[in-house]
Amino acid sequence: MAKAQNGDTVKVHYTGKLEDGTVFDTSKNNDPLQFILGKGQVLPDFEESVVGMNQGESKTITIEAQNAYGPYNEERVVNLERKQLPEHINPQVDQQLQVQLDSGQKITVTVTDVSESSITLDANHPLAGKDLTFDIQLIEIT
Repeated sequence: MAKAQNGDTVKVHYTGKLEDGTVFDTSKNNDPLQFILGKGQVLPDFEESVVGMNQGESKTITIEAQNAYGPYNEERVVNLERKQLPEHINPQVDQQLQVQLDSGQKITVTVTDVSESSITLDANHPLAGKDLTFDIQLIEIT
């Protein structure tokens, strides 16, 4: 039986969980995730774990935060006065907004706190600082 190797297109079903067992993402009840091994289309440790698997094989892996979405960085959290926001924006906690930096780059931030006078925005990835566990099943190799 052929093992998955770099250059292969693979389809996997996966469930991603946090340390407390909370599921943050899954492909179950959806189409499997398809990607090409060696192209960097998924987290490197996730991709590396699929290399060498046989079709139909399952495994569980844990990816430490620094190898997933990096450490949580307090410097990526900013407090703004509400009057600095465009008038048409009515921020809500957990809302995601696109912000354009002075460099022209657009980033996604999450609203983490709202008061009458200020708003707190967090530019960290929602999974930053978290170890991730994935249950992976290799469905197809082409």
